[in-house]
Amino acid sequence: MNSAELNRIATAMVARGKGILAADESTGTIQKRFDGIGVANTEDNRRDYRELLFRSEAAMRQYISGVILFDETIRQKAKDGTRLVELIERAGSIPGIKVDAGAKPLALCPGETVTEGLDGLGPRLVEYRKLGARFAKWRAVIDIAAGIPSATAVHANAHALARYAALCQEHDIVPIVEPEVLMDGGHDIGRCAEVTEFVLKQTFEELYAQRVMLEGMVLKPNMVIAGKKCAQQGRTEDVAERTLVVLKRCVPAAVPGIAFLSGGQTDQEATAHLNAMVAASTLPWALTFSYGRALQAAPQKAWAGKADNTARAQAAFAHRARMNGLASKGEWNAELEKEAA
Repeated sequence: MNSAELNRIATAMVARGKGILAADESTGTIQKRFDGIGVANTEDNRRDYRELLFRSEAAMRQYISGVILFDETIRQKAKDGTRLVELIERAGSIPGIKVDAGAKPLALCPGETVTEGLDGLGPRLVEYRKLGARFAKWRAVIDIAAGIPSATAVHANAHALARYAALCQEHDIVPIVEPEVLMDGGHDIGRCAEVTEFVLKQTFEELYAQRVMLEGMVLKPNMVIAGKKCAQQGRTEDVAERTLVVLKRCVPAAVPGIAFLSGGQTDQEATAHLNAMVAASTLPWALTFSYGRALQAAPQKAWAGKADNTARAQAAFAHRARMNGLASKGEWNAELEKEAA
């Protein structure tokens, strides 16, 4: 394990003013995105759309530190024959890869899941590194509902995350550790804080047990936020304060940075919450973004599958990337959104 290189890459992934583009949607997930804009879910369309993003010079060079790819994408070439990974590297960004096999039902735990994909992961990491990946991502999914999450599900997912992270580091690949507490239910912000704290504490206990080097990883957690169905939604300041309290209780200072997932928030909510946290106080780790929909919803709508819309889509992507880049420095404000509109 090259400890110095792992730390160098992890630190670059959370560089000031930059964040990570999550472009690792599975074929099934991107089907939903394309359905929303009336685009056929073909390999060519998936390639064209992602090529559009990776060739967005203004966004990629200034605001995107890394890109999480899907297995299909890391192997694809652009229309001119250039590998998509090379486009990312030319823009000064770091290619990464999603390696988990998705959340599957957890035995004896109704309504709960555990993420699979550990079998054969070592050889896959060897191949992905040859293809250009320098970091990886594994997502654990924790739901909040009546009687759940159970300690069983939290432990099972934390253990899998830690084993994945150890395998990554053994192959000189930086692991993004993503324990996501979903915001789909009717729970309030206090319940989210309680569950998120438990999940993060269990995750770091397992990381320690599996000998994971904290300086060579990036944490990708949810923000502490009320469920979508909760009647009482917290103010931006509440989300920032609650999230920081939980992170300070759970995340060791040795971790180089925390890149939040957006988790179903609107574009501007995800930006505003990140900005409020960064502006709140001096923290032991860098805070930034690792957004999928919150970066891509606007460019997808602008593109709509038409080559003539490429420039418009790239401008929309650059705007959202810039807004989040500013938020990662605590320099965003709502007036900037109005100016763009």
